[in-house]
Formats: sequence, structure tokens, C-alpha cells
Amino acid sequence: MRIIPAIDIIDGKCVRLSKGDYNTKKIYNENPLAVAQSFEDHGIQYLHLVDLDGAKSSQIVNYKILEQIASKTNLKIDFGGGLKSDTDLRIAFESGANQITGGSIAVKNPELFKQWIAQYGSDKIILGADAKNEKVAVSGWMEESKEDLIPFIQTYQKEGIQYIICTDIAKDGMLEGPSFDLYQKILKQVPNIKLIASGGISTFEELPKLAEMGCEGTIIGKAIYEGRISLKQLEQFIVEA
Repeated sequence: MRIIPAIDIIDGKCVRLSKGDYNTKKIYNENPLAVAQSFEDHGIQYLHLVDLDGAKSSQIVNYKILEQIASKTNLKIDFGGGLKSDTDLRIAFESGANQITGGSIAVKNPELFKQWIAQYGSDKIILGADAKNEKVAVSGWMEESKEDLIPFIQTYQKEGIQYIICTDIAKDGMLEGPSFDLYQKILKQVPNIKLIASGGISTFEELPKLAEMGCEGTIIGKAIYEGRISLKQLEQFIVEA
């Protein structure tokens, strides 16, 4: 299972939210590049970079930070937040993204999102399937759509999607443990999907459990920043894996 730390960006700074609520913003570091380099120093190869300003805006905002991290580390970056047009996608890839994550766009403009899958290939496009009560949430999680989570994933799997990031919003940033039951359900009902678990990771012990269930990757945010899981522990996990 891949270990994928998260860096969320607001105003160029590394922050975390609770349950996606912008009013709960906590700044952890003013220098996202330094954070990314510390991940790389501990043997981590992947990064989940989220443009939270972009998620609320009508376009990509923090692509300069993506460019900086991509040019000064060897991390494979998946980038999300505010990707709403062909131009946004081009900027993200030109700025060094290895993959992009599309969430709101997959709900609000499915034709465009399907076009991206066809154009860039399913190894480059990740479906962001973030859920509240098993309904897909959009627009930086400020809106709940009418889409049911599992049929939504199944529809896009038929379009060629291989990777999905699923965050249970109720768990995100709460450090109360991930949505094991939800992930079990997805893996059972959507076979052969590469599921990346996200939200609520709070202790190191949860990681082997997610790996055993069959998650392809896991995104870890606040647990790292709050010192619940150390980079040393993650380094050890990667070496043993």
C-alpha cells in the first residue's frame, strides 16, 4: 500500500481543516516545499497536494507551489482542487503534477471529465469521490450532490477510471480513525478499483489494517502534523512493505 502524505494549501501555506470546514483552518507550516522535502527525506515517494483556494474558486490558484515542489523534489504528486477546465488541467500537468484528482468536475461536468480520462489516460486521472452520508460532496465539500457514492464510482469505472480517492468527510481531520466499513463496502461492490483511503487516519496501527483490506494507498494529513504518526514510522512501514 502506498503512503501518500497530504499538503493542503491556502494562501501559499500548509494548512489542515476539520471536516472540510474553512473556518477550522490551522496553519502548520508557512513553507510547503520544506514539508515536502522532509517527506522525501524519509523515503516517501508520493504526495497529495490540494489547492484549497482553487477548490473554492473558479480555477486553479496555487500552481506555483506545485511547480516549486515538483522541480525541487522527486515526489510523484497528485494534484487536486479547482480543476475546472482544460486550461486548469494543462497548467497542473505543465507545473509538474504526475496525476490530477477531479471531484466536483466529475459531478458537475461529467462530459468534460470523461474527455480528460480519454485524452490523458486512466493512469493520470484520479476520481475524487468524497462523501457525506454516502452522497458525493462537491465544491470544496460545501455542497452535497444527489449522487450516491457507490453507483457514482461504478459509473466512472465503466469509463475507465482505475484510481479513486475516497474521503468520508465526517472523519476528515477529526483523528478518530478512517471509515473502514465504507472502504470495505466499496472494495466489495467495485472490484478491481484502486482505492486510496483518505480522512481520519489517526494512528500507525490503522495502516496495516487498510493495507490488509486491499486499499491501494492511503492519504495521511493531520496525524503527521499533530505528531500522532511519525515520519520515522512511515519510513519503517515503506521499508518493510
